[in-house]
Amino acid sequence: MTNLTALGADRLELGEGGRWDGERVVLVDIPAGRLLTTATPLRPGAGALTELARLPEPLAAVAPVADRPGTWLAATGTGFALLGPDGRATPVASPEPVTAKPWRMNDAVADRAGRFWAGSMACDQSPRGGALYRLDPDGTVRTVLRGLTIGNGPAFSLDGRTMYLSDTPLGHVDAFDVDPATGELSGRRPFLRLAAAEGHPDGLTVDAEDHLWVALFGAGEVRRVRPDGTVDRRVTVPARQPTSVCLAGTMLMVTSGRGGLDDPGDADGAVLVGDAGVAGVPVLPVRVALGEARRP
Repeated sequence: MTNLTALGADRLELGEGGRWDGERVVLVDIPAGRLLTTATPLRPGAGALTELARLPEPLAAVAPVADRPGTWLAATGTGFALLGPDGRATPVASPEPVTAKPWRMNDAVADRAGRFWAGSMACDQSPRGGALYRLDPDGTVRTVLRGLTIGNGPAFSLDGRTMYLSDTPLGHVDAFDVDPATGELSGRRPFLRLAAAEGHPDGLTVDAEDHLWVALFGAGEVRRVRPDGTVDRRVTVPARQPTSVCLAGTMLMVTSGRGGLDDPGDADGAVLVGDAGVAGVPVLPVRVALGEARRP
């Protein structure tokens, strides 16, 4: 049984995007525009989070940039930006919006080829107001999927040939076949379908045994799911709104948010850690040309 304990005293409005790069863990507080890192080694009570960057717009997720230590590619505001070691942001791309309403980028991750995949959402969470974008190594920005509500948690199987994507309000996690050479998607199919009482699938990650971990927003739970879609394990989270799952070595880290709660409890908004009992894999770096990106 995995018991999760708060990393420290920090409580976030909407913690998200936990990522382990093999040396340290980073995460974001989306509405505050903050990129944060944890003390290492990761353990309960390890102390306060350290701020690496603060942006004047929502910061949804980051991935390390290959061969540039301390540099991150961010899904932020309504586009992509480069975050340098000094915390400064340089815009690099602006995807085409799929809604006329105010919108923002959401969860994002790189694949084995260095492509950067990012979901989006309308700020009022309007149905079909979100999309999935892909920033290719040549700098091209492509709209891969339309009609999402909140595109969340892109995650890839260990061989890179399957992508998992959650649409949080719908309670859906879908699986797609991925062409490793081109990044083209096919074979969309249901992977998980959850009733509202089970929570809403948010952030995703794949462990070293190729099992998918799913944070269930609103349910205070994380599930480990086998590649065939059956549940392997349920982990109780002492925060009602878990948002992302990260495996740093064999330590499980779950971010959460306290925004929208009338009576947040002690653990709501905490970063929570415990023994996962299985190893994670480091987040993959992006390998994208850092000149002016373009749309196809």
